[in-house]
Amino acid sequence: MDNGSSEYEVDTIIDENRNRTAISIARESPVTIMLNNKELVTLLCSPTDLNYLAIGYLSSEGFISNKNEIERVLVDNRNGIVRVTTTQDKPIEQLNHYKRMITSGCGRGVSFYSEVDIATRKIESKLQISASRIIQLVKEFQMSSPIYKATHGVHSAALCDKEHILIFKEDIGRHNAIDKIFGKCLQEDIPIDNKMVITSGRISSEIVFKVARRHIPIIISISAPTDLGIKTAEKLGITLVNSVRGTRMIVSTNVWRIK
Repeated sequence: MDNGSSEYEVDTIIDENRNRTAISIARESPVTIMLNNKELVTLLCSPTDLNYLAIGYLSSEGFISNKNEIERVLVDNRNGIVRVTTTQDKPIEQLNHYKRMITSGCGRGVSFYSEVDIATRKIESKLQISASRIIQLVKEFQMSSPIYKATHGVHSAALCDKEHILIFKEDIGRHNAIDKIFGKCLQEDIPIDNKMVITSGRISSEIVFKVARRHIPIIISISAPTDLGIKTAEKLGITLVNSVRGTRMIVSTNVWRIK
């Protein structure tokens, strides 16, 4: 059994012929993030890389801004708890400059964000990439997911440059997979300047906000965007490449970055 999947006995029926077989199923676990001994949120997620998930989530939602603010991260795999201690114990209930928003993400419930804070940070990066290189990166991306190949039950996300995939993570939630990438980058001092994000999931506005916080100029998705996702990416200066299939893709915003 892989940590991200479990084996189950099921009946498979093909043309009315029934067989009992073992298949791999993606694991789903509730994980509670405790911030300075206060319960912040419970996420439904794949129970892997929980330290990266917690740090990435806190960074995405604006509770921490850099590695120096983190004093300790303790992962309790048995009880599904990640305890994060920070240098400033800011009361969660006093973070009233954040809006609470019910998100459209799998594995997520409430998101915290400051729309004013994000909207003023338009991305000015001059990074460009060819369409042919995007096709090659997406091919590599699709070949990098052993849990998806086994279960077809998880999302994938990657941080890449113009040549290679640098970090690859999987989770049942598309938001969680991206948070795991950014959590690893923050915790291990991995630079994200002039990088791109590839995701298997739908590009909604909160995904764009999450990427915009890191000033990443290009999002590439195998799936489709929402209308608000497109409007948000256009406003924030992000190039959105979506519905990448074979040699076909759609460039929905800031098309000048794709050569």
